Amino acid sequence: MEAMDPAKGYIGVPGRAQVAQVCGRCHSDPRFMKQYNPALRVDQVAEYATSVHGRKLREANDPKVATCVSCHPAHSIRPPSDPASTVHPLRVARTCGQCHADATYMAGRKVPTDQLHRYTESVHWKAMSAKGDLSAPTCNDCHGNHGAAPPGVSWVGNVCGQCHTVMGELFAKSVHAKAFASLGAPGCATCHDNHAIKPAGVEMVGLDKTAVCAGCHAGDDRGGKAALGMRQTLDALRADHARAAQVLERAEQAGMEVSQARFDLAGANEALVKARVAVHAASLPAVTKETEAGLAITAKAYARGLRALDELRFRRQGLAVSLVIIVMLIAALVLKIRQLDRRRAAHLPKGT
Repeated sequence: MEAMDPAKGYIGVPGRAQVAQVCGRCHSDPRFMKQYNPALRVDQVAEYATSVHGRKLREANDPKVATCVSCHPAHSIRPPSDPASTVHPLRVARTCGQCHADATYMAGRKVPTDQLHRYTESVHWKAMSAKGDLSAPTCNDCHGNHGAAPPGVSWVGNVCGQCHTVMGELFAKSVHAKAFASLGAPGCATCHDNHAIKPAGVEMVGLDKTAVCAGCHAGDDRGGKAALGMRQTLDALRADHARAAQVLERAEQAGMEVSQARFDLAGANEALVKARVAVHAASLPAVTKETEAGLAITAKAYARGLRALDELRFRRQGLAVSLVIIVMLIAALVLKIRQLDRRRAAHLPKGT
C-alpha cells in the first residue's frame, strides 16, 4: 500500500527513540500548531532532550525511560483541563507513579519509590484533592514536565519560592542559606521535607520533640537559644490572642457590643502569620518585631473585652438596685393602700 510505503515516510510503530521526533513533527512546528492552539508551547521536544528521561534515552538507550506516550497515551490524548486526562492536575501524580511508584519497574535505579505515597499524605495533595485547589503543586510543578529533573540541592529554594515567595526571600538572606549550602542540605526540604510536606505550624519552631530546629540545635548554642526565643514569643502571641478572643466572646454572648474589638483582633492573627513567616529569616528580632505588633493589638482587645464585662456588671447591678427599689415602692404602696382601707372601714357607720 502506497500509504504505508517507508519511502514516503511511513515508520509503522515508532521505536522508543523515535517517539519524541514523531510527536515533534507537529508539536515543534510553530506555523502548524498556531492553526489549533496559538498559545501552546512548541519547545517540548527540545525540553525533553534536556530532561533526565531524554538524556537516559539518548545516552544509554534506556528501555524503561519515559517518553511522550508514557504520559500522553497515543490514542487517548486529552487536554490537561479534562478531568479524564492523564495529565490533569488531580491525575499527574498517579501518572508519574505508574513508573516511579513501581519498585519492580524501578529496580536497579537509585531512586526511591515511595514518592507517590508520601505525596498523598502531604498538605499539597490535601489542598488539591480535598479542597479542590487545582493550583496546589503536583509532580510537574516542582520537577518540570517535559524537561523533568529533580531539583538540585542548591536550587530547591528557587522551586519552592515560585509559590512561597516571601519565605524564599527571607531564607535566602538568612544565616541558614549559607550554612545549608556548605552542608549540602537541600534548603526548604531540610525542615519541611519534599514529597510528604506537612502543614507548617508554630510547633515546628523551638527545641521540642516536634520541632525541626532540634535536629541541628541544642539549648546551649546560639541557634538553639534563638529558636527557643522565637517559640516563646510565638506562643505568647497565640496565648494572648486566645485570651482576648475568649473575653470578647463572653461579652458578645452577654449582649455587649464588641464587634469593632473583634474586627481589630483579626490584626493580631495577621501578625501571628507574619511572625511565622519571619521565622524563615532565622532571626529572633525579626520574629519579635511582628509579635510585638500583635501583642499590642491583643492587649487593646482584651482591655476592651474587660471594659465590656465591667459595663455589663454595672448594668446588672444597676438593674438589681432598680428592681429592689421598685419592689420596695410597690410594697410601700400596698401597705399604704391597706392602711387607707382600714381607716375608711373604721369611719364607716356600723351595719353598712
